[in-house]
Amino acid sequence: MPFTEPPFTETNRARSGASTAPARFVFNPFTPEFAADPYTHYAELRERAPVHRSAMGFWLLSRYRDVAELPRAGHSVDLSHRLSPRRPAGAEPANGRIAGGASLLDRDPPDHTRLRSLVGRAFGPRAIAELRPYAEAMTDAAFDRLAEAGQADVVAELTFPLPFALISRLLGVPVDHAERLRALSGTVATAMEPVSGAASRRAIDDAGAELAAIVRELLAGKRRRPGRDLLTALASAELDEAERVAQVVLLYVAGHETTVSLLAAGLLALVRHPAEPRALRERPELAADAVEEVLRYDTPVHLVRRVTLAPTVVGGVEIPAGALVMGGVAAANRDPEFWGPDADVFRITRPDARRNLSFGVGIHHCLGAALARMQAQVVFTRFAARFPAPTLAELTWNGRINLRGPARLVLTAR
Repeated sequence: MPFTEPPFTETNRARSGASTAPARFVFNPFTPEFAADPYTHYAELRERAPVHRSAMGFWLLSRYRDVAELPRAGHSVDLSHRLSPRRPAGAEPANGRIAGGASLLDRDPPDHTRLRSLVGRAFGPRAIAELRPYAEAMTDAAFDRLAEAGQADVVAELTFPLPFALISRLLGVPVDHAERLRALSGTVATAMEPVSGAASRRAIDDAGAELAAIVRELLAGKRRRPGRDLLTALASAELDEAERVAQVVLLYVAGHETTVSLLAAGLLALVRHPAEPRALRERPELAADAVEEVLRYDTPVHLVRRVTLAPTVVGGVEIPAGALVMGGVAAANRDPEFWGPDADVFRITRPDARRNLSFGVGIHHCLGAALARMQAQVVFTRFAARFPAPTLAELTWNGRINLRGPARLVLTAR
């Protein structure tokens, strides 16, 4: 579909190296059509400009093989302040960093290794197993309410509060801070969007400052009254205070917002494809496969970023050193060159669904992947078991490009 008034344009160089007339292609993710169905536009991007140079100064990759190789071609330091000033009126690039770039998301070895080793201890199999009964209880209670009322917004009832409750329990955050932390982390998460206006940037900065202040207060409390939780471990670790705060903020933003989208998108996919929950109901052992197919089919995080360490050739196109490169994870997860001609089909028995790129690859593989998978398995299997013929009553998307997902998902139980 052609776009009007595009903020993104691209001229691909000839892959053969021969001098040919440039082919102009426009990619615009700021339209209502894109918000409703980005995958149609990703397909056109893969076909017409798989190595895409945006007018804002960054590069966008959309094929599976290129996105999968991206971590080996670059590093994680955010350079979005270097983006070209050519952008939509009133829009500026969000800095894309969590807590000023001090989190492990924005670090490479050796800092990344040091931080990941510390935080990763809290996400071991034992910790995940201890959280599972809470996930099951919250899920059952939400589905009880759905069954009793006959209709409910499952985002408000379950997919939003569940990940937040579990990450708070893992950290050891008192319940009296929960509501404010939830609101602030949601605002900070918008920093991961490609662009933001001046008002949005001010809101992100204000929310980040308040969130950091609350986290510093919580860390000080854990030093006075230690517990058996991640906040206590961070409070006593050999880190500077900015690093301690940044890891907590990252866990709330990345550990909560992305799982909300995973759970809601999965329930939506199950409702829209009734043969799949029927298969899951008959064969509960497919739970893990169902989660991987949801991750592939409707990816929670659509873009990852890297900065090239040296001039890098991708698909016959040379990307210079120091360039900001966005890996189109959602586009790669639907690439028919890798997944086959049914790449746009939701099928929980897909044998290679685990090869999706949604949780990243290499050293930047998502730290909380096991926790998110556990929650999704609980929610999807219990939903399939309890509601044999649910219907979609209302759907509203959250309006985001990167952390895209349902903001409101009203289902009718039958």
